[in-house]
Amino acid sequence: MKVSPLKYFILVFSLSIPFWILGAFTEEIAAMLPINLPTSALMVICPISAALILVRLENGPGSARSFLKRAFDYRRIKNRVWYLPAIFLMPAIMLLSYGLMRVLDMPLPTDPMIPWIEMPIFFVVFFIGAIGEEMGWTAYATDPLQARWSALMTSLVLGLIWAIWHAIPFYQTQPDLTWVFWQSAATVSLRVIIVWLYNNTGSSVFSTILFHTMINVSNFAFPNYGSHYDPALAFMIQAGAAVVVVLLWGAQTLAQYRFASKPVQTGS
Repeated sequence: MKVSPLKYFILVFSLSIPFWILGAFTEEIAAMLPINLPTSALMVICPISAALILVRLENGPGSARSFLKRAFDYRRIKNRVWYLPAIFLMPAIMLLSYGLMRVLDMPLPTDPMIPWIEMPIFFVVFFIGAIGEEMGWTAYATDPLQARWSALMTSLVLGLIWAIWHAIPFYQTQPDLTWVFWQSAATVSLRVIIVWLYNNTGSSVFSTILFHTMINVSNFAFPNYGSHYDPALAFMIQAGAAVVVVLLWGAQTLAQYRFASKPVQTGS
């Protein structure tokens, strides 16, 4: 399949402009939601839209349908152990973050609440949003970038573009440039983990969609509805996890586990 990463990035940002503008004029609507999420978050449809436009133009009729099937390519995940980090890594990071905040006596709600009842709704909504994003960032853009660069470099470049794309919604969520900076840095670190999952699950886009879903579910499950989430602390933990991934699986592919058992070679 022909791909054009640069055209893709330009198209994603162009399609996102109306949503950024919408977010600036609909603060009252966003304030009605129980979670701090700007209406510009609807731009999640832009990555998949840009990918579908380019896939159709570059590869002809029928290519878009084949491309969309990758959203549920769970059969590529041969080793089911990879469902563990895809589902539980982000909740573990948020739990660790909460524990450290308590130890460090950082601001936390006096009556912490986790929205267990709303959690299934969050999962469904954020899963749909994750499809919109990962069908672009992963299914369309990741492989051609890895054909040029190492997996780590691909992660960092794609993560930086991903963070810049989120910058305006981040600011509309929390108009504090320090908060936006640390949240953007956390976003880059998460892309390293996403590419790691992708490369270790037989290039399964579904695994990245699942992980992306849990990023958002975990953030808004943080007491209370994410109101006391600290992106600087989250970045430190996530960056630590990304460093461990690079050290254990290698920067070149993020898929060559250094302690994997090797077949015994016998002499002839």
